Amino acid sequence: MSTGAPEGYDPYAFVPFAVTVDLAVFTVRDGRLHVLLVERGEDPYKGHWALPGGFVLPRESAEDAARRELAEETGLTEATVSALHLEQLRTYSDPDRDPRMRVVSVAYTALVPDLPEPRGGGDAANARWWDAGALGALAFDHDRILTDAHDRIGARLEYTCLATAFCPAEFTLGELQQVYETVWGVELDRPNFRRKVLTTPGFVQAVEGSPRRTGGRGKPAALYRAGAATALHPPLLRPEGRSA
Repeated sequence: MSTGAPEGYDPYAFVPFAVTVDLAVFTVRDGRLHVLLVERGEDPYKGHWALPGGFVLPRESAEDAARRELAEETGLTEATVSALHLEQLRTYSDPDRDPRMRVVSVAYTALVPDLPEPRGGGDAANARWWDAGALGALAFDHDRILTDAHDRIGARLEYTCLATAFCPAEFTLGELQQVYETVWGVELDRPNFRRKVLTTPGFVQAVEGSPRRTGGRGKPAALYRAGAATALHPPLLRPEGRSA
């Protein structure tokens, strides 16, 4: 059976376009939501800050390209990047989103625990974590992508166990609560949050052994790790009308 193009099909009848990937990578630092940005070292938008990303190679999937570009532009190791939780966000295809040519971008979002400081590489002059609440205008349509990614994460925390992806392997319930408060921008009631987490099957699992003291004069805090569940039943809905 032939695997070539059908008879009469002319691939040159269509205007060619490129496919890229862009990544909105979030973490929680010092009680604030941060996003990973790179400073563009080449035109267009040379010197402007942007989401990490780049072109998909001919024999490469979009997800493989996303992980490759993230490693190249930030200096993060391949092992670190391969372990990240990447989630496809959506496709951005406005005809004029890139001044070079028609470019369609597949955007991903990633949630990570606090990582080492990145460094620029590839075609990025610099890379760093930025406070997500104190950003200027980004290159291309990356402001829109970042807003969409933030909205997606906020919604996903209500119905999934994704918040644990922001935490280290072992964490306290206070650290988990801080993730929700940081992403949602709200203040949560501590006893109520603790009750909801501990009564949700498979959300967290207690770590055997001595508890960890988190500082100050309070009681030692129990440690937990992510449980086996992926969805929250019932959902942990954000409160309305209460801001942090």
